[in-house]
Amino acid sequence: MLRELKRKYIGDSKFYKLLFSVSFPIIVQNGMTNLVSLLDNVMVGQMGLEEMSGVAIVNQLIFVYYLLIFGGLSGVGIFTAQYYGNNDHEGIRHTFRYKLWLGFIISSITIIVFVLFGQNLIHLYLLGDSTGGDARLTLAYGMDYMWIVLFMIPAILITQLYASTLRECGETVIPMVAGIIAVFSNLVLDYALIFGKLGLPAMGVSGAALATVIARYIEMLVVVVWTIIRQSKFEYLKGVYRTLIVPGKLVGKFLITGVPLLVNEGLWAIGIAMLTQAYSLRGINVIAGQNIASTVNNLFSIVFIAMGDAVAIIIGQYLGAGDMENAKDADNKIIAFSILSSVVIGSIMFFMARPIPQIYNTSEISKLIATQFIMVQAIAMPKDCYLHTSYFTIRAGGKTVITFLFDSVFMIFVSVPLAYILVRFTDLYASLVFAIVHSADIIKCIIGYILIKKGVWLKNIVK
Repeated sequence: MLRELKRKYIGDSKFYKLLFSVSFPIIVQNGMTNLVSLLDNVMVGQMGLEEMSGVAIVNQLIFVYYLLIFGGLSGVGIFTAQYYGNNDHEGIRHTFRYKLWLGFIISSITIIVFVLFGQNLIHLYLLGDSTGGDARLTLAYGMDYMWIVLFMIPAILITQLYASTLRECGETVIPMVAGIIAVFSNLVLDYALIFGKLGLPAMGVSGAALATVIARYIEMLVVVVWTIIRQSKFEYLKGVYRTLIVPGKLVGKFLITGVPLLVNEGLWAIGIAMLTQAYSLRGINVIAGQNIASTVNNLFSIVFIAMGDAVAIIIGQYLGAGDMENAKDADNKIIAFSILSSVVIGSIMFFMARPIPQIYNTSEISKLIATQFIMVQAIAMPKDCYLHTSYFTIRAGGKTVITFLFDSVFMIFVSVPLAYILVRFTDLYASLVFAIVHSADIIKCIIGYILIKKGVWLKNIVK
């Protein structure tokens, strides 16, 4: 029995070489991004509770745009990975052009929504108990930050257009290098523009926003220029701008598979924003504490997040080549490795839950809330890991309607109502509400296990 379990869930050196060749650059990029994000968060936190809370609220709203772009581009990216596995370069060019149009539409709508309704959206997070913080000041700082960071949206679109296509075709180094350059640029500019160092003016919250915008354009330039310089290596991008027309038959095919994923990511992001808003009804201290915990969790989650990308790339290419046996075998091993690593990393995160919030210049109550939230997230990490890799497994075979039901529908109709009921009708601490909402995800784990075991995702969608 042990031999069978080892054969099923543990790979050989060749397998792990393939896995790490795909995932390691993503781990490095995400690790550097989230480490600098933590330092960035700490620097903003040095300005005070209201400044940090205002920035955190806007970043939560911008997160909706990030996931819409991710969902829109990765929906057609399922085809990109399988086209690459099938050696169909023209198919990849069509997916690139489709991404460009879809990303432009999403970005335009996002800018319009923020310009017209930005203040109202921020205000939704300031309806709770304002003990320990000034809601009006928080709103003002949030608006100052928002008007500047909106300018980074075109840079995010172009970067993701190129980076997502490169990753889906197995090229993860260029996005990694660009991301590292961007985060270090962001860190230096934050230090200079927030506090007035290196001969630059002290701009506070506005400086943090400007630093983020500049860093995003640096990242965009690195990805695009490097790709153009080395275009001979990327045959599938040659002539990609000869036309911007995508055949109608393919548009229909991409929409059928991609729209459920776009809607899923959009509803998921909205669901996360609604959960945050529910917790915020317990006060500004909870907003600050959750912001700290979320930043820390992002840093510690980089390995299993990268494993999701590895599933999308490796399994997608196996499915595109019609190799179902290797797809199933590799998926089992990636999920097993991911869960094991999350147990180890989650344990480290749990013991770091107390010291990390102490480096912030915020209230003691918000630090305590952050510690409690981090502990919950550390305990829940293996669960989150399994859900993440399950989601990408089902998605790799084009089963985006199933992922839509499995992911965002559960969030909107179970997690969000549960949080609002507990916040509004009980006196439970915010951290206990947070833990109960997390525990409800066990239902999704059971559903995910059944779907993967049945093999509903073992499907070639490009032949």
